[in-house]
Amino acid sequence: MLDRVLGRAQLRERIEELEEELEHRERQLEAEQERRADAASDRQEAEERVNRLEDRIAELEGEVERRRSDEAGVDRSFARTETLQDGRLRAVLDRLESVETDPEGAFTAYVPDGHDLSESVRDAFGERAALVGRAAPCLAVTDDAALVDACLSVPNPPASFATWDDEFAFERSWFEPTGSFTFALVRSDLFAMGEYDGDERVAYQGFDSDLKSQHSKGGYSQARFERLRDEQIDNHLERCRVALDDSETDRLIVVGERTVLDEFEEVADTVSSVSASGDPEPALEKAFREFWRVQLRAL
Repeated sequence: MLDRVLGRAQLRERIEELEEELEHRERQLEAEQERRADAASDRQEAEERVNRLEDRIAELEGEVERRRSDEAGVDRSFARTETLQDGRLRAVLDRLESVETDPEGAFTAYVPDGHDLSESVRDAFGERAALVGRAAPCLAVTDDAALVDACLSVPNPPASFATWDDEFAFERSWFEPTGSFTFALVRSDLFAMGEYDGDERVAYQGFDSDLKSQHSKGGYSQARFERLRDEQIDNHLERCRVALDDSETDRLIVVGERTVLDEFEEVADTVSSVSASGDPEPALEKAFREFWRVQLRAL
């Protein structure tokens, strides 16, 4: 009776209602967290599947090209392949520079896309144009006597072009480190940057960031793990951008993990994926050598 007089009964009833509503909201929240956790894990699995599909597509595209070649009765195998670096690379570039022909006897083209060969490339290489497409992106060279027929991968590529001249048209800086530039390795958990004069490093900066490791699927902890990991990566990439702003050279090359390179396409002159990892400084050295390797394919 006294409770009703004081309004406590109504308060208790209201408290019970609120507790029921709270339990309902907690169940909704828990269900939403589980949904997000499942979505985060599904996203990881989807990214891995995309990578596998991209590799498979590349394999199938190569197989299609080979079968087209077989149907046309054309041998589509490269005559020779070789990885060039250091002295061997310089020797090959020296040899290409030494070639002299009659006016418009040497053809050079940078081919960025093997699926969209220009008419000039098809005319210059004829039946071998399909091999150029397989080697792309590449610098393709030939001469009017077909004595020189090759494609070279280009670490620091130019804009697309095609030209006939009395010598092959290329610059050494496309293939080997020359002049002053900044070279940076960026991964989701690592950053290393060097300023170079040619192949000599004259300055260095590097750091790594601790990232939460892969978490098993399930509930609130999985959703929280994904959110914290994304925040850690964002913070790490912001530190990388700040470090790159301190670069004092005019040219910037950024290499690293494919999933983060998009963040640097607007500020870098060249971006490229590499597999180098580990501690920052040795990883930078490995990335530098990996980036400047050139694949030679003789047609």
